[in-house]
Amino acid sequence: MQFLGPAQRKLAWEQLGVDQFDVVVIGGGVVGAGAALDAATRGLKVALVEARDFASGTSSRSSKMFHGGLRYLEQLEFGLVAEALHERELSMSTLAPHLVKPLEFLFPLTHRVWERPYMAAGFMLYDRMGGSKSVPAQKHLTRSGALRMSPGLKRTALIGGIRYHDTVVDDARHTMTVARTAAHYGAVVRTSTQVVGFLREADRVSGVRVRDSEDGSTTEVRGHVVINATGVWTDEIQALSRQRGRFRVRASKGVHIVVPRDRIVSDAAIILRTEKSVLFVIPWGSHWIIGTTDTDWNLDLAHPAATKADIDYILGHVNKVLVTPLTHADIDGVYAGLRPLLAGESDETSKLSREHAVARVAPGLIAIAGGKYTTYRVMGKDAVDLASEDIPARIAPSITERVPLVGADGYFALVNQVVHLGRLHGLHPYRVKHLLDRYGSLVDEVLGMAADTPELLQPITDAPDYLQVEAVYAAAAEGALHLEDLLARRTRISIEYPHRGVNCAEQVARLVAPVLGWDDATVDREVATYRARVEAEVMSQAQPDDPGADALRAAAPEARAEILEPVPISR
Repeated sequence: MQFLGPAQRKLAWEQLGVDQFDVVVIGGGVVGAGAALDAATRGLKVALVEARDFASGTSSRSSKMFHGGLRYLEQLEFGLVAEALHERELSMSTLAPHLVKPLEFLFPLTHRVWERPYMAAGFMLYDRMGGSKSVPAQKHLTRSGALRMSPGLKRTALIGGIRYHDTVVDDARHTMTVARTAAHYGAVVRTSTQVVGFLREADRVSGVRVRDSEDGSTTEVRGHVVINATGVWTDEIQALSRQRGRFRVRASKGVHIVVPRDRIVSDAAIILRTEKSVLFVIPWGSHWIIGTTDTDWNLDLAHPAATKADIDYILGHVNKVLVTPLTHADIDGVYAGLRPLLAGESDETSKLSREHAVARVAPGLIAIAGGKYTTYRVMGKDAVDLASEDIPARIAPSITERVPLVGADGYFALVNQVVHLGRLHGLHPYRVKHLLDRYGSLVDEVLGMAADTPELLQPITDAPDYLQVEAVYAAAAEGALHLEDLLARRTRISIEYPHRGVNCAEQVARLVAPVLGWDDATVDREVATYRARVEAEVMSQAQPDDPGADALRAAAPEARAEILEPVPISR
């Protein structure tokens, strides 16, 4: 299996500067990783570069669902829903069963007479379009039946309910796994590698100039075609290319809060209607994730900040239906992300909001934007299909429908062997199941890193859901370069514990120091930077508005010392 560690990172830099690539993908979110995987499995020579970390933008800050988009049925976007349900089914059954899990939902009914038949028709359509292949079809419940599923709901908050199924996924781990799968099939993958310019031959784009976000060194990467898959940074990269874009991207902020599981008594996830959209209450290990908001954001793209107003909005809506209201004191974690919504130059394209668009901006340059997490594979395929016009060789059709992500092969058999695996490694079967749902069949590779140091099989002291060996593995094999990568994305310690990772920052830093070559001064700097980042986030979440929250958040130091924000555009 391809390890994304320090040795590979050094080699990748050399390859980027020397090789001629068929496709250079900018952006290590799920769409960029998906495009790189699609191109690599077609036999193309691929480079994937990301300025920060895998999933460091939108792809780590979603509602953690691989869902069909039930609410898009109301908007009559049947094609989008059918496509998303097909992708959901593929991921649950074939591509990533270790990461994408079925999840039971309760939809509380609040209106008599019309709502039950109206919603029943929608759920029936959802099921028929593919929603009930790997999961049960809808089931109608009386008020008493719904309250047995979710006793934490007020009796007056519903008149009945409908049970249906969707999914839950750790989006950041999934994105990293897609990128690692692309590397497994030959893609040269490198994070902390920022595009700072474009190369040209006559009228066509012939590659990119990149800068190492760690040490500031630069090199040129040559490719027959470049794919801009940078999400909310699409317009910035577009400006860097000095080409007129075919569409614009509008950033919409979505905020989620994380509260302990015992604060809401329910056996199922809950979906609630609001005046603007829907609110999800999703079980997440020993927590609930509740969100989301939907507001315009025109400030720092890298670090969107949640405000007190955002948090109050979520609490206000969820407390309308809960027997025991939630308070600010109940919140263990908060995160904010930006949706890259299409905002075209006409009314027609702006309606594409959750559809995706792909365009050949110039010879040798493709841009893709919009869409939703669930349809990342289709988006990657569409981008590579269009990019094929600029690649001299004949290109094979996409095969990613039949390419499981690393860790998927053998997963179902291993689930049946958790007791045996637990005995083998001296771990509780529950712990083994938790590891399988993060690494799948790579679990032996992970635990193998503790062969000579069995103490690594002990939990992280102040984050006992995770073993110490997981931090070491993240640095050695999963491309983690900083504490922020480890605590916010390879694990979810930053949102799952009230201390938000501060209490275990030094322990984790010392665990990975030998792998990443950190001396004591680097360990101290990493810990100080992470603590400053958390402090800024917590303070920003007490601010009344976006500018105040953004100012605090943006003032925190960057882990990647040489990142450029924004990238200067040379004339």
